[in-house]
Amino acid sequence: MTELEAIKIKGFLGLCYRAGQVILGQDACVEAIRREAAALILLDESSTDVSKKRFRNACLSHHVPLYGVPGGLIAQALGKEGRMAAAVRPGTMAQKLKELVRNETMTDDPMGNHPNDESADIAGVQA
Repeated sequence: MTELEAIKIKGFLGLCYRAGQVILGQDACVEAIRREAAALILLDESSTDVSKKRFRNACLSHHVPLYGVPGGLIAQALGKEGRMAAAVRPGTMAQKLKELVRNETMTDDPMGNHPNDESADIAGVQA
């Protein structure tokens, strides 16, 4: 990601936040994915592997795009330290943000499909 792209994403994410279109926090974001209240997820690339796997599995099972952003970008955009995950509600703002981050997928596959990646196995059901 170039510096200009990062500035555009940061500015637009801040605008989305001020418009009330952003859901913050890991648990709230995963819940939004499950309720289908999230159009896309932004995850800080410096997040832990456990967090990355949790979001990858949730996004894969509910068909929500997951995008990785450089470390600290979400926190800087929102003016809140320590924010590592953000969900954007469906709508035109989410569509514009998807256009801005289209090349920043968290995985090689835009939907997070990893044939060699072990997915969560809960109660014998593959997630």
